[in-house]
Amino acid sequence: MEQQLSLALIQTTLSWQDPAKNRDHFAKKMDGLEIAADLIILPEMFTTGFTMTPEAVDKKEGPKTLEWMRQQAQERNAAIVASLPFFENGAYYNRLFFVKPDRTFKWYDKKHTFTLAGEHLKYAAGKERLLISYKGFTICPLICYDLRFPVWARNTDNYDVLLYVANWPKPRIAAWDALLQARAIENMAYCVGVNRVGKDANGHDYTGHSAVYDPLGERLVYSESDTELYVDINKKVIDNSRTKLRFLEDRDPFTLL
Repeated sequence: MEQQLSLALIQTTLSWQDPAKNRDHFAKKMDGLEIAADLIILPEMFTTGFTMTPEAVDKKEGPKTLEWMRQQAQERNAAIVASLPFFENGAYYNRLFFVKPDRTFKWYDKKHTFTLAGEHLKYAAGKERLLISYKGFTICPLICYDLRFPVWARNTDNYDVLLYVANWPKPRIAAWDALLQARAIENMAYCVGVNRVGKDANGHDYTGHSAVYDPLGERLVYSESDTELYVDINKKVIDNSRTKLRFLEDRDPFTLL
């Protein structure tokens, strides 16, 4: 039996630093999904927008949102992935949660904080990459600025899906398009990117360009609108590509220190 994974990408506007309003917004978006997706992907910092003042939001909102994600995943029988500001042990993290339908979860803290916006001054950087096993697929979830650093994403573990959640602004959207495709090609994996749309409180414009690329870099879905995108990805496509074109076998070996 072929292994397939049905993805739903939610590309939409975000309300500034208002977790309750954003949770309600995304619940309604998920209610309106046209398919029973296996994996639902939301943007980076989906409860606040890309804020550099996380202290303006009650610290309890992080755990509250995680519990909301667990409930949503269970009720919809789908995994949900997104990042949010999360306070723990005296520090804030831009933390991605991957929550499965059985309510179990794992997290990844953004490794490359966006120094141009001062993210490194507000959020502690993560140190470890995360690999998730889900329905026969191995998924490597990363966050926004991580996209610019191919060594961090290098497919040394034979993952199947590279996934980015983001708040990537309009002035640099050409880089987003090019790098998503490049990460798919060089890693011979599906590459998924979920961005937001609209304008944030700092006046930054976001034009979406959420997309999914196959292991050879062909774009499967794409949009610049406030919308939901759907795609099925197939394990056989990955296996066939890697068997026919054995590029990964010629990878340069290295170790991250």
